[in-house]
Amino acid sequence: MGGDEPDQVDTDILNGLGDLIGQMVAHGEKIAQRFSFPTFFLKALHTLDCPMAMKELGRRMHCDPSFVTVIADGLEKRGLARREAHPGDRRIKNLVLTDEGAELRERVRRELTMMMPWSKALTHQERETLLALIRKMAGTEAAVTPAASEPGPTAATGEVDEPLSAAVPLSR
Repeated sequence: MGGDEPDQVDTDILNGLGDLIGQMVAHGEKIAQRFSFPTFFLKALHTLDCPMAMKELGRRMHCDPSFVTVIADGLEKRGLARREAHPGDRRIKNLVLTDEGAELRERVRRELTMMMPWSKALTHQERETLLALIRKMAGTEAAVTPAASEPGPTAATGEVDEPLSAAVPLSR
């Protein structure tokens, strides 16, 4: 096979990832619909892990600054975020989650995590391996590596981790 042609495994990986991403998006859309807000709010909530300049939020979300304004307006209207002047440059506006926004972000993260296919189909060790492979492909493998000393069952023992849904309640 020529060096420029993908082999069947590469094609199957591409197709499999497309299917997986489609499932992830569908789960996100279900959660957004349940909370009666647009799906892109999920990404904004996920991204806002600290006070962040609106320009930086747009960069991380890969969207136009005018769209960040729409996001900020919507989050503010729902009481999930507020705009604050940047402490070092008052011309810059930071978007900061309110307590309600931070609580919702964590609830959405828990629910999304429980819905993801790897949470149900893979053992803890398999999830660690998947994470290492994702980080290797993304070029972030040195960021955090799985702890080899973490306790827990492995695929080699034939045991299966308890589903995450059993460990994290959906509602408060």
